[in-house]
Amino acid sequence: MIMRKVSDKITTREELAPKVAKWREEGKIVGFTSGSFDIIHAGHVSYLEKAKEKCDILIAGINTDASVQSYKGPDRPIVPEAGRVKMMAGLESIDYVFTFEERRNRTNLEVLKPSLYIKAGDYTAKQLTSGDVVKKYGGDILLLPMEEGFSTTNLIKKIVKLYGGTVEDEADESVKAKTEKRDPQKAILIDRDGTINEDIEYLHEPEKFKLLPNVGEGLKKFQEMGYKIAVITLQAGIGVGYFTKEDFFKVNREMFKQLAPFGITIDKIYFATHSKTEDGKNPKEALLERACEELDLDLTQSIVIGDKTTDLSVGEVRGCIKIGVKTGKALQDGQVEVTPDYIAKDILDAATWIESRK
Repeated sequence: MIMRKVSDKITTREELAPKVAKWREEGKIVGFTSGSFDIIHAGHVSYLEKAKEKCDILIAGINTDASVQSYKGPDRPIVPEAGRVKMMAGLESIDYVFTFEERRNRTNLEVLKPSLYIKAGDYTAKQLTSGDVVKKYGGDILLLPMEEGFSTTNLIKKIVKLYGGTVEDEADESVKAKTEKRDPQKAILIDRDGTINEDIEYLHEPEKFKLLPNVGEGLKKFQEMGYKIAVITLQAGIGVGYFTKEDFFKVNREMFKQLAPFGITIDKIYFATHSKTEDGKNPKEALLERACEELDLDLTQSIVIGDKTTDLSVGEVRGCIKIGVKTGKALQDGQVEVTPDYIAKDILDAATWIESRK
């Protein structure tokens, strides 16, 4: 039996839509299920195996981090979306997996029109807010019971009980998290267009996204050295109306897909929709501060990487290590004066230089 690669299963709903239509024409039963799937446990595995038994092709939609936070609170998910997607794609029962920004499944169902809309048995058909969409295109709803004795929340509670703290009062826990002293983390704060991928003006079409040489290998080396990975990018095309945030998210999903074979997890993506703030500052300064706070960073141990002088200048005042790359604009934009600590051929060269300093 030939095992499919995890990366081959990770896709987008837009790419799946014509395939689902073709499969249905061929008489195949296409099942669709969704959820956050945060900390996958045996209950999830059993549920998905039962779902697969009911269809020829099983597709899973995974809520993005922002989507999960909108209904589970700021402390969830535990596992970032890139990790959750990879875990789901690694299950034999799953044929395809994609992420979606919305909280509900209405758009997923309208785009895909699966034969079966499958949800866990703790719902009722009346509770499914998108049930009318399924009936409209002629699909069926299937509710499957979840195996008792398994719960992500209970797992979290057990971990907290073993290692200290409480999850009973989320407000108190949130205050505690802000005041408790934590070991500072280090990260690479990396530009996207021209640094990770080929620099295409106002990139908004996933099919045009292409990783630059040695990016996967370089990010993997940084990750193995203990660095978190945060993408900090300006997307002025959104601000001027050339494309939408959803277009931006689609391109990011393609980035995750192309990085998946390297086993890379992007911890956060920070973006601004204008090239300058109202007071003329570089918006990346605010994004850097946000990353510092949310990821508990020691910026003096963190690295700013980019192909433009404006990418590097934001790290200068905070004492970050600054690495320019000879890809994209290759620091020839001439917007600000900045002195890189190192000018690398590419991301792998940057990681190798950092490794040599230890």
